[in-house]
Amino acid sequence: MSGSSENSQVTQQAQGTRHARDAREYVPHPHLGGRTAALRALAAWRAGADGAPRVIVVTGDSGSGRSRLLTGFLMLCEPGFRKQLPLDAMDPSAVPPELPPPAVPSPEGLTAAQVLWLLADHYELNATSIQEVFAELAAFEEPVTIVVPDVDRAGPVRAAGEPARLVREVLAPLAATGTVRLLAEVPRPLAAELALALPSGTVGVIDLDEPEWADPQDLVRHAEAALSPEFGAPELPFTVDPAARLALAAAIASRAGTSPLVVQLAVQGLLMAPEGFDPADESLLPASVGEALDLHARRLGADPQTLRLMLAPLALAEADGVPVHLWPRMASAVAGRDMSRDIADGMLLAGPFVQPEERNEDGSEEQREGRNEGQSEERARQRTGGPEEEGRQGRGTTLLRLLHPAIGDEIRAGLANVPAAQSRIATALLEAVPEQDWSRADPYVRDHIAGHTLEAGLLPQLLTDPGLFVHADPVSLRAAVEAVPVETLGAPARTYLRTAPLLTRAQVSTPLRAALLETAFVEDGLPDYAEAVHRLGFELPWRTLWSLPVAGISAVTVGSLPGPEGDAVPVAVLVVPADTPGARPVGAAEEDEKVEEGEQGATGGVAGTARSAVLVHGLLEPVSLDDIDPGRILRPSEDERAAAPLGLSRGADYVRVWDRASGKIVAALISDRPFVAADLSPDGVLVVATERGAKALLIRSVATAIAS
Repeated sequence: MSGSSENSQVTQQAQGTRHARDAREYVPHPHLGGRTAALRALAAWRAGADGAPRVIVVTGDSGSGRSRLLTGFLMLCEPGFRKQLPLDAMDPSAVPPELPPPAVPSPEGLTAAQVLWLLADHYELNATSIQEVFAELAAFEEPVTIVVPDVDRAGPVRAAGEPARLVREVLAPLAATGTVRLLAEVPRPLAAELALALPSGTVGVIDLDEPEWADPQDLVRHAEAALSPEFGAPELPFTVDPAARLALAAAIASRAGTSPLVVQLAVQGLLMAPEGFDPADESLLPASVGEALDLHARRLGADPQTLRLMLAPLALAEADGVPVHLWPRMASAVAGRDMSRDIADGMLLAGPFVQPEERNEDGSEEQREGRNEGQSEERARQRTGGPEEEGRQGRGTTLLRLLHPAIGDEIRAGLANVPAAQSRIATALLEAVPEQDWSRADPYVRDHIAGHTLEAGLLPQLLTDPGLFVHADPVSLRAAVEAVPVETLGAPARTYLRTAPLLTRAQVSTPLRAALLETAFVEDGLPDYAEAVHRLGFELPWRTLWSLPVAGISAVTVGSLPGPEGDAVPVAVLVVPADTPGARPVGAAEEDEKVEEGEQGATGGVAGTARSAVLVHGLLEPVSLDDIDPGRILRPSEDERAAAPLGLSRGADYVRVWDRASGKIVAALISDRPFVAADLSPDGVLVVATERGAKALLIRSVATAIAS
């Protein structure tokens, strides 16, 4: 892409804004130590300078410093950071004007849709659909400025391909919106796709591995600072002597090419194990991430393959990293032998490539080493599983992650068969679940086993356990299941997939997930799975009695059919289209009167236009009563309804049952389809209808409300 007209345009813009004085007289950006050409282009974009493209894509190889560049640039855009930077001593053409900070939705761990809704929340849009978000942004009178870093880290499940979805479904439409000024950090293949999809002149590409954007002197400064005792390096002959330090820094930078990551790994490796290192021998310096791994292992007298096997679980891991207590189990699974001793003795070996972090009791993170650059502070707030989900992600444990995704790419490329390795890891993790009870499973195993089995090609076989459906993080599990062709899924997994949008709503607790899955299983004709949910130990707010897949229901009401000996059979009456099989025609006036009476008692409102047929169904038993004369059915009186212990209220997508005495909600049913009707019997049987059909739920009054 370096020869493209867009790239040339950005280059010319950066060169055209050079200050009259030589840039070397200016103080470099303290966080970057260079990248002046790229900063000039970004400053011109931020200022909306003449000729500057409206969209800029920053790309390059993994480890080229994309995230670091955006972090440094955003420091110049944020008022608090600007005050801490020596702006007066920096190149003015590389400093953007002081403007309101841009929106910066961090996509790490999020789906494309979640990133878009972050933007909708930021701009306080009234949109209720994805299309409306783009339409409202396009209607803004003033341009909106959006910066999207770390596109390669999007998605709760790595193998689900979320970065590509983010580019195609969010970034491309944003870039095509004339009111949006977009800056995005994108992997090279996706950057090319995004640039080609836009009109000429709209987008500029900054490829940090191309000569016009690479900054060799920046790498020298980076290496020299990392080698300096002033910044924490140990006192060694080649660190305390300024001349020796500069010479070594220049050699490291020369070998590293355009990769700041290789510089970082080279310095960390030799400082961690300096014995036997000869600064004059450049063959001991890495030219790639792979060489950094192998040279460090050999310097410690270890087999490079051992180091790669140690790191393999971290390269294949999901989410924020692997709990340290699972590391030996997973490494042994990949290696096919016990790796416990290698790991116990190998912390110095793995040290330069691993980033530990402590997960506190409240679910927050505290890294032992410096955070990777470019990560948004809002990341923790963008989880959608609710407070319960945030709090249970490996409390009080140490998580291990690779220092940079490029290390994972290198490790994965060296594995003979990634799906086979993931299969062995998945098997080892399943064996770690106590008695296959997912409520007792390690949080990492429970929430991310689906990601491992997805890449192994075995996810459909896993999706048969209601306990996993209930206990696993619904955001991660949903993303994994959605990545599998639906025709390969069994019936329980299809029910989960259908219900998943409800399960991923904010604040949906584990008991409510269980309740929603229980009724969904009954609705889909899987009563055995519904019963399995009841055996999981939750006190569910209801038991689903039956479900009837009838289209076109317009009203429901409960009643009773008097028996010959004074007993009564509780029934549900469903108003349906006249051609519904088994429906019994009734007179329009009679039906209108009865439906109105029932609906008035149930919801406080009057039903819509009367229909010409009804279905009568047992209220407590899943039986149709086709031969019953609807005229014999008695509806509860207003007094009976008022005296009932439970009351009913509903909206478009929810129905709530509340205790009249305490005013507390005892059951809350939510739906992905609008409720068209609902009624509640005096003894607590709820009948609801959507376009999918009708179902009856026996409400169990509980002391603690279950909120939707």
